[in-house]
Amino acid sequence: MKLELLYCLTAVAASRGLVVVRRTVATVEEAEVERFCGSRTILIDGRDPFASGDELFGLACRVYQTPDGPPGSPTIEQLEAVIGLPPV
Repeated sequence: MKLELLYCLTAVAASRGLVVVRRTVATVEEAEVERFCGSRTILIDGRDPFASGDELFGLACRVYQTPDGPPGSPTIEQLEAVIGLPPV
């Protein structure tokens, strides 16, 4: 099985100093130390902007609350808002 993450850093993102880092959380212990709320967790400067404080830490799938319900990732608009980028 091959899993690929494809992404593009726009000129706006690059000019704002946005750096994308991919890391793997492999154990329950690491999940607890990293305060990992599930896959995919997004951290901005080490902070989870989507955490409510009620999440459990562990190896699980992450669910995000969006205007359309709880999918596995935030919307583009939600990401732009927490990153501080203007909408494209």
